[in-house]
Amino acid sequence: MTGGVITKVTRANSAAIRAAADVLRAGGLVAIPTETVYGLGADATDATAVARIYAAKGRPSFNPLISHVSDLAAARRIAQFDDAALRLAALWPGPLTLVLPKAQDCPVAELALAGLPTIAVRVPAHPVARELIAVFGKPIVAPSANRSGHVSPTDAQHVVADLDGRVDLVLDGGATPVGVESSIVACLNGTTRLLRPGGLPRAEMERALGHRFALAEDLPLMADGDEAPIAPGMLASHYAPRARLRLNSDRVNEGEAVLAFGATLLPGAKQAAMSLNLSERGDLVEAAANLFSHLRALDAADVTSIAVMPVPPEGLGEAINDRLARAAAPRP
Repeated sequence: MTGGVITKVTRANSAAIRAAADVLRAGGLVAIPTETVYGLGADATDATAVARIYAAKGRPSFNPLISHVSDLAAARRIAQFDDAALRLAALWPGPLTLVLPKAQDCPVAELALAGLPTIAVRVPAHPVARELIAVFGKPIVAPSANRSGHVSPTDAQHVVADLDGRVDLVLDGGATPVGVESSIVACLNGTTRLLRPGGLPRAEMERALGHRFALAEDLPLMADGDEAPIAPGMLASHYAPRARLRLNSDRVNEGEAVLAFGATLLPGAKQAAMSLNLSERGDLVEAAANLFSHLRALDAADVTSIAVMPVPPEGLGEAINDRLARAAAPRP
């Protein structure tokens, strides 16, 4: 839906919030006030809408995004809570994000999770965000509503200055009361770790827990020696398949699977063990939306190698190629 048009800014009231929910249902982007900063919101279950977030922010990298939900019951539909996570969730609504194992039937798009088995989830306190989530009825992903590398926005005009023409609607809820991003805590492997200091003080979270956070060296967050960060505000995470990836392939070898892009058929592709196309029409937004789910599906075909066709490096292609390069890197 976004394009070169001037973004509509509207004072947040019930009618505007209903209109914003309609934009989200159509796959569009809405800038939303939260108590921390303004977020660039999209339907968390729509991979194409999620891809538009990365495109709008510019020079994208597929970091995991925070899924915003209405309450603990909604959070438990997308994430698995241990006792520590439940104690921390008692601090919701507020500027606290929990990184947890995703639920078995989690509907959030793989792209929003950066292909990881974990999910970042938050219950915001801002009344506009809460009403929009309730009206929309599904999780909303909402990274900060600014161009990549710019200062996070704390009022509607900051959003317009950075994203005019890249977002469909800005809900103007005034200045955000906290003004810094949420605190992020990982509750994984029976241990809790503060990943990012933010709007909720450490002491308040540790009181809720009944103990101090684990030190970084005490918590092996990722399996198989993968030290990729797992939360927003950190370096990009990635999904590494078991099969070897052959990037920029010009043919398909016997027994290989194929990750295609565009309408061209590689030599040998008809005999491939399995073939999936990121985007037959060469659309980089569609390709980004399909990236992690296609890699998982091909990896499940029990092949030892996946031939990956070239993807143009411009726009979202830069992030797609970065993820593919990380996935293809040798592992210890």
